[in-house]
Amino acid sequence: MLQQLVNGMMLGSVYVLIAVAFTLSIGILNFLNFSIPGLFMLGGMISWVLISMGVPPLLAFGLAALIACACALVVEKLTFSWMKGSDHEVPLVSSLGFLILFEQILLVFYGSDQQAFPKVIPNATLKLGDLVIGLAQLLGLVLSIAIVIGISRFLKKTRVGRGIRAIAEDTTTAEFLGINVNVVVPLIFLISGAVAAIGGMLFAVNYSQVSPFMGEEVGFKGISAMIIGGMGSVWGAIAGGLLIGLAEVMSIYFLGSDFVDLSVYGLLLIILMVRPQGLFGLAQVREKL
Repeated sequence: MLQQLVNGMMLGSVYVLIAVAFTLSIGILNFLNFSIPGLFMLGGMISWVLISMGVPPLLAFGLAALIACACALVVEKLTFSWMKGSDHEVPLVSSLGFLILFEQILLVFYGSDQQAFPKVIPNATLKLGDLVIGLAQLLGLVLSIAIVIGISRFLKKTRVGRGIRAIAEDTTTAEFLGINVNVVVPLIFLISGAVAAIGGMLFAVNYSQVSPFMGEEVGFKGISAMIIGGMGSVWGAIAGGLLIGLAEVMSIYFLGSDFVDLSVYGLLLIILMVRPQGLFGLAQVREKL
């Protein structure tokens, strides 16, 4: 049982990152960026392509992150900024179009089959009594939590971070206070794209497989993790991601793999019924007429 709990936390670390990427988008910009699962996929697939070409793994990961960030900026320019004056549904659907576009581009060149990701981290394990923890999984968990802590401190301690939080409160007021929204908004897309891409790389390293559609299922669970933790809460994204990972692993252990989605999305529905704002979200206050 304890081993399964550890495995669930390791799996949850991947969901944490994609949940944080969604949280940055919807919590600050009130925009559900459906291209994030595509950026997650780009992180894993491009890393695989570059490593297969003989590029050293660290350089491949860095280049993959840069390409994903560039794609995130393209999404920002052609969806959020360009269509800012349109109905709210238009940028959302456009971001979904980018998810499909990214998938289809990789599909054309590399097919739909899952590809084996090379072992870039030794198969070393850490044993604590009866517990066995893989080195790659442990590094993934530590890196995920470190990234979230870094983002949280950046938002609270830096001038740019305070500007981002001001935009989250009210964009018009932030502009009156001298915050350059046209600079800060692309930065939010850049950070969320980098976080999603790193999540894709960790998934590829931990589970040794990539495919053009690897982001879809993880994306749905990342959204679920964001909602469970509370939309707009970075720390809630950690809690939601780890809970989703635990629910998935424990359902496989007790019920079998056929019950994974039932357990995960059943947990989501239960938490929404008990606490609609999520575990760390704030209840909305209705204005009196």
